Amino acid sequence: MKRFLGCLATLALAFSASAASAAPASLDNDPIGALIGQAITSALQQAAPDFLLKATLYHAGEPGMSARDSLGCKVVAMRTAAVDGRRVPRHTVLFIKQTVGLPMPGGGVSDGFWYASDLGSAIHAGRIDLFTGQGAASMVPLLSLNLATLSVVDAGTFAGCPPR
Repeated sequence: MKRFLGCLATLALAFSASAASAAPASLDNDPIGALIGQAITSALQQAAPDFLLKATLYHAGEPGMSARDSLGCKVVAMRTAAVDGRRVPRHTVLFIKQTVGLPMPGGGVSDGFWYASDLGSAIHAGRIDLFTGQGAASMVPLLSLNLATLSVVDAGTFAGCPPR
């Protein structure tokens, strides 16, 4: 069942990325796409977690923080996750149910999808770092998640850089 949900999530993300690049209109105006997204999110929220990971938040402007992840892609607020590559492979799409509905920078709410595109020397086994955006103020909506253990579902894989 998880493999099926992961395939659905990957297809929905691929569809939304290709639709977004093909047409400048927002997918918010696509009721069928929204319905599919809601169904996938609902199913993933009820799935048993693949990982229980202790979260640490980080933001642009911290000492040693790079504007690029370990894939060479720009870090994306509320999307880029740094992981222990031995436990969670890079290029994994992660669904973190505790982040669903949190405010996104620039408006909208999080769908709970994050992208394992970064590695960190201090990230070992049961940890995950979540990139919140520009400056310490970007961490405020997620402060309740800092140092909390999060339920993380492997929702598939992505190629290239995470979507913006």
